[in-house]
Amino acid sequence: MQVRAAVVRHMNAAPPYAVSKPIAIETLELAPPGPGEVLVRIRAAGLCHSDLSVINGDRPRPMPMALGHEAAGVVEALGAGVSDLQVGDHVVMIFMPSCGHCLPCAEGRPALCEPGARANSAGTLLGGSMRLSHAGAQVHHHLGVSAFAEYAVVSRNSLVRIDRDLPFVEAALFGCAVLTGVGAVVNTAQLRTGATAVVIGLGGVGLASVLGARAAGASKIIAVDLSTQKLVLAMEVGATAVVNGGDADAVEQVRALTGGGADYVFEMAGSVRALENAMQMTRRGGTTVTAGLPPPGAALPVNVVQLVGEERTLKGSYIGTCVPLRDIPRFIELYRDGRLPVNRLLSGRLTLDEINEGFDRLHDGSAVRQVIEF
Repeated sequence: MQVRAAVVRHMNAAPPYAVSKPIAIETLELAPPGPGEVLVRIRAAGLCHSDLSVINGDRPRPMPMALGHEAAGVVEALGAGVSDLQVGDHVVMIFMPSCGHCLPCAEGRPALCEPGARANSAGTLLGGSMRLSHAGAQVHHHLGVSAFAEYAVVSRNSLVRIDRDLPFVEAALFGCAVLTGVGAVVNTAQLRTGATAVVIGLGGVGLASVLGARAAGASKIIAVDLSTQKLVLAMEVGATAVVNGGDADAVEQVRALTGGGADYVFEMAGSVRALENAMQMTRRGGTTVTAGLPPPGAALPVNVVQLVGEERTLKGSYIGTCVPLRDIPRFIELYRDGRLPVNRLLSGRLTLDEINEGFDRLHDGSAVRQVIEF
C-alpha cells in the first residue's frame, strides 16, 4: 500500500527548519506485515527530541529514514503468528522492542533488549526486516516505529494494547514522554515518599518526571529550566519551587531550597553541563539520574573521591527502566485517577504537513509536546 510519511534523507540541516525543510512528506510503499508483525493505522504521534536528534545529527542514524517513535493507533492487519491482538484494537507504540529471550529481557529489563538495540541502530524492525521503500529503494525505520505516517508496520513486540476510550492524542504520550519521565522517578530512582527531588530540563520527559515525583509523594520538587514559560507550567503541575538554569547561582539556589542538596536529581536536558550541575545539586548519599541523550561523544568528568566518600549514586535511565506491558496500564490508571495529569504536557496539535514548523518550536523550546493528528 502507499502511505504519506515524514522522511529525512540528510542530517545536520540548519534551523529554522521551516526554511531548510529537512523533513519531506513523501509517498512511500509500505509492504504488508510479515511474521510477528502488525499493520497499524496511526492516529496520533508526538514530536520528541529523539526525532530532533536525528534531524540535527546528534544521534546519527542510517539514511533515508522515516521518523516518529511516540504514537498511538489502531490495529489494521496481523502478520502470521500474531494471535494476541485483534483488528480494531487500540495500541500504544514502544520505541524499544523487546525479544523476550536475551539476557536483559530474561532479567526483566526489556529496555536493554540486545536484539532490539541492534535493530534500532540498523534502522530495521526487530526481526531485521524493512517494510518501507521509495522507487524501489529501502527507507529505514526510526526506532522500529516510523510513526509520522498514515500507517506503519511494526513488530508485535513494539505494541501495548490499551482501552479504546483513551483519546489517541493523550495515549501517544505514554509511549515515550510518560514512560521515560515517570519511569525514571518510580523505576530507576525508586523515589521514596517524602524525599526531595530536582528535575533539570522541562521538555515533555522532564515535566513527566515532575508529574511522577508528585505522584510518588516527594515533599519538595524543584524544577530547573531556561524557559520562564516552562517554569510556570512546572509550578502548575506539581513543582513546589522553580529555578532558572541560566542564573549564575542556580546550583546554590537549589542547594538552599533543599537544605544542602536534594535526595534525587533528574537530568532530562541532554547536556553534560546540566548533568554536572545535577551532581552538584545532589546531597551526600543522594542519587543522580540522567535520561538525557547528548551527542555520542559527550563525556562526563566525575570526581571519584566524592563518588566514593559521599556514597553517591549516578544512574542512567533508558525508557524509564520500564516494563511497558506492566507500566503503561499502571500509568494510564494514575492518569484516569487524576494523579498523573499527562494531558497538561500537550502544547499543540499539528497536521503532518506542519512538521518542520513543529520541530522549530521544539528546537527553540517554545513547545513541550506537540502531537500530529491523523
